[in-house]
Amino acid sequence: MRLILMLLALLALPQPALGFAQASDFTLVNGTGQALGNLSIRRTGTDAWQPLGAAPGAGARSTIAFSNPDCAFDIKATPAGGQPIVWSGVNLCEVSAVTLRLAAGTPYVDYR
Repeated sequence: MRLILMLLALLALPQPALGFAQASDFTLVNGTGQALGNLSIRRTGTDAWQPLGAAPGAGARSTIAFSNPDCAFDIKATPAGGQPIVWSGVNLCEVSAVTLRLAAGTPYVDYR
């Protein structure tokens, strides 16, 4: 009987929500200091780029309607007159905003 009560007590403890995280709507902030175009996204490890809509201007933000059961994505955009830039492995689970940044030509993101 005591063993059953202990098991019931353990089951009553909060459990982590494993397997339920997924990417959803987020705010995309252009923190690159330059205009971007041709904004697209793909699941990390795939080749299927999908358009995300208009990229926000330098310093601007836009809300991205998005839903996907995965978390890791690559985001690609092209600066005016430049070559495409890819931000790899962007985690879109449990974030409200992603800021695209460049440091000495190296792409990185900030999360909020």
